[in-house]
Amino acid sequence: MMPGMVIDMDEVKLHTVAQVKAFLAGTPDLALTVPKAEHYGFIERVLKRFGYPPLSRPDKGVVLRYLVRMTGLSRQQVTRLVQRYRQHGRVVKRYRPPTHGFPRRFDATDTALLAEMDALHSTLSGPATKKLMERAFLVFGEARFARLAGISVSHLYNLRGGKAYRDTRRHWTKTRPTGIPIGQRRAPQPKGAPGYIRIDSVHQGDQDGKKGVYHINAVDGVTQFQLVATCEKISEAYLLPVIRQLLEEFPFVILGFHADNGSEYVNYQVATLLEKLRIEFTKSRPRHANDNALAESKNGAVVRKHLGYAHIPQQYAGRVNVFCAEVLNPYVNFHRPCFFPETITDEKGKERKRYRYAQMMTPYDKLRSLPEAAGYLKPGVTFTCLDATASRMSDNEAATALNTARRQAIARERTTHARRTKQGTNQTETEPGTETQIHRSSFRLIPVLENTLFQRKKLRR
Repeated sequence: MMPGMVIDMDEVKLHTVAQVKAFLAGTPDLALTVPKAEHYGFIERVLKRFGYPPLSRPDKGVVLRYLVRMTGLSRQQVTRLVQRYRQHGRVVKRYRPPTHGFPRRFDATDTALLAEMDALHSTLSGPATKKLMERAFLVFGEARFARLAGISVSHLYNLRGGKAYRDTRRHWTKTRPTGIPIGQRRAPQPKGAPGYIRIDSVHQGDQDGKKGVYHINAVDGVTQFQLVATCEKISEAYLLPVIRQLLEEFPFVILGFHADNGSEYVNYQVATLLEKLRIEFTKSRPRHANDNALAESKNGAVVRKHLGYAHIPQQYAGRVNVFCAEVLNPYVNFHRPCFFPETITDEKGKERKRYRYAQMMTPYDKLRSLPEAAGYLKPGVTFTCLDATASRMSDNEAATALNTARRQAIARERTTHARRTKQGTNQTETEPGTETQIHRSSFRLIPVLENTLFQRKKLRR
């Protein structure tokens, strides 16, 4: 049977018990029910049509099963109604309002007074409203509150929920926002183990009402191992592939994921991804700026320093992403030293951080210095491979390669831009997700990076 199909069945044509038995055998999966308001009349008509009392025991069972199928009532309830038919010749409802019920202590006048009191005081709590009505009668002598002064708090809420109260007064309130139970609101607790990353997003400016690219900055809380990736937008189609890319490119196993309360990270799509990977999801607490301070400090020290503040159009996200993966990230993690704080507890129990020169090292050196560091690496990743990456070039050579790549990208883009301008062609935007993938080929950045170099030269002068 197709969904939504309506079957109009004339069951009056069933006159014999054999027909009823065939009907029950032929329709085991069909949901055929009589409306609830017609249950009693239907049962009475069926019992009269089949002449229920003189039937044999097996035939009575067939009729009872037919009544259960058509009404949806239980076998016990159908048996009681049949017994009532055999005693009185009819199947009627026995329950009805009592002729002499309990008198109402609070009438419509009291309900109207309660609605008036709630309107005056903006619907206070039940105990506060009861106290106001007591004061109105006992202190200020308003006799009309005599009965309501003795009402219980629970029955006061009963009157508020009644139809008479709703007909007298309707109270409209704005929809209250509900908290999203995604992530634990607390600071990460790595306990000296790598794999608990902080993540934040950096927007690369607006121009003429058009958004720029977004940089996703992920930093490990213990080793300061940092990865930067770029996407066109921070919607689900663009951001989730970049998050997966970052989680895969860390050399150690990711155990924790901490973000601020931005909706680009605190959503069910990201939570589902982290739950699938069995990664702990935490978010920053209110009035605790240090929860995600490490990622925010790296935004300025690394992302802004190397990519600047100028607008970068979204169609160049893939090229900037390649630059970050192939040039910027290796330089930051294998050749750029960082301070690592040493926590000292004074006599009063207050913790203070000291940044000693002896504790300055690259993020990779910090990873290697951890006890049993090899146990934190991902399967298939070894320190032999990482050492080869770290020793492939010196710190100065890595910095030179970074600056050279940026200069070459600017020169290439300047030539390409001039050629396109001469030919009068326009660039078109790419489909979502195509420019955010990393292609291990020669890359080109955009002319806007030239502004960054110019600003640095100006500051040096």
